[in-house]
Amino acid sequence: MKKKITIIGGAGTIGSVLCNGLRNKYEIAILDKKAPAHGDDFIEVDATNYEMLLNSIPKDSEALIHLLTVKTDNDLKEVEEFHKMTQVHFMATFYTFRAAIELGIPKVVFASSNHTTDYYENNGFSSLGREINTNDYPYSRGLYGVLKLASENIGHILAREEDNNLSIINLRIGSVQPDELKTVREEDRLHRTLLSHADTVQLFDLALQSTVKYGTYYGVSDNPGKPWSTETAWKELGFVSKENAMDVLKKGEE
Repeated sequence: MKKKITIIGGAGTIGSVLCNGLRNKYEIAILDKKAPAHGDDFIEVDATNYEMLLNSIPKDSEALIHLLTVKTDNDLKEVEEFHKMTQVHFMATFYTFRAAIELGIPKVVFASSNHTTDYYENNGFSSLGREINTNDYPYSRGLYGVLKLASENIGHILAREEDNNLSIINLRIGSVQPDELKTVREEDRLHRTLLSHADTVQLFDLALQSTVKYGTYYGVSDNPGKPWSTETAWKELGFVSKENAMDVLKKGEE
């Protein structure tokens, strides 16, 4: 019998990639404010409403994947935009962790972001003279990265409390694109920052299977000159990139 996983914010690009790549292995439910294009079990929910979220998550879920995101402008200049970002990128993440604890769901895979350390990265190049790793102090250029880091830290507290029986895996995602061939051809940065569809599916699957209590890992394919290190993802999760940006380009030429 397949394990049941629930993807919160699963109507977007990464949700689509995961549903296509994991549906043969897992039973998947999608929670989002809009219906996904892919035809999986869908439940309409506003994840910034804790009671609605708690009551909407299928009780037989064995893991949650949290992908919820929103884009705003001037979020450090306009209070309304700041609140919108905080609700989605911090409050809703905390609600997801709390719901997992209350429902007895033992695993949450949280889609964090490379933007937690984007102060060290410019156009896909590391400014440190080496790959950026999870030991580097997480300076961010914007509110998005700050809130992703805050969510990681809340997760650390909750995962370390033994009574919660909760494992949290943070994946600091690089660049996942709906049409990866087209965007890799058009955008030079993606030659270094791409997390290919094949590697996205593999990385999330490994995170779901992991026995790590709490861990934070960069998610990027083995692109030449990639800015982030995946050494700990290899050592602790078993992640080995299957398809990088150059492989995507070669496939497009065939």
